[in-house]
Amino acid sequence: MRLLNSRHLLISCGVAALCSLTACAGYTPTPNAGTANLSTEPAATETEVTDSPTAQPEEEPEAGTRPTKWGPLSEVDRELIQKVRLASLWEMPMAQDAVQRASSNRVRQVSKEIAAQHHALDRQVRDLATKLKVTLPVKPTDQQQGWMTDISSKSGSAYDVTYVKWLRLAHGQIFSLIGTVRGSTQNTLVRRFSEQANAAVLNHQRLLESTGLTTSASFPTPPA
Repeated sequence: MRLLNSRHLLISCGVAALCSLTACAGYTPTPNAGTANLSTEPAATETEVTDSPTAQPEEEPEAGTRPTKWGPLSEVDRELIQKVRLASLWEMPMAQDAVQRASSNRVRQVSKEIAAQHHALDRQVRDLATKLKVTLPVKPTDQQQGWMTDISSKSGSAYDVTYVKWLRLAHGQIFSLIGTVRGSTQNTLVRRFSEQANAAVLNHQRLLESTGLTTSASFPTPPA
């Protein structure tokens, strides 16, 4: 009986050893296998997030009217918001520059008021754009940059005259758009903003005209 048990034990050990050798023969280790998996998995995850439609920022429609909880937002409503932002992008820094460079005390005083009011108006327009999901410009237009270059190239009284001329002309150009929006918009936020913008533009016109530098060159050609 002991001999039979010993043989059974030897056979079991032999089978176990054979299985162990077979398993080892079939395993081919991959160098740094764990590191390779860590480096590829984040990349795959990033691709999935990038390709996911929900990960892309929502783009504002280029044209037409879209609904908001404050009423319909038309294309011309968005145009006003964007143009007021554009005005601040060049008029605010030029007014700040004129506080330092203008030769006339009155021009420096007027410029200080205009700069402060544009600062407040720009906060309002950015807040409005956030609520209504309107994309705002981040730099002045080519025309506005041309005005800035023209003003900066002057000095003394020529600087004052050129500064007043271009700022007054720019304010006059936006008046008609403000009136159109105020009379047509069905959006309560835009209606209130158009009134704020109108008050600011009218006040800036009066301030610029109070310098006594509004010559015939400061006025646009009357419409036919």
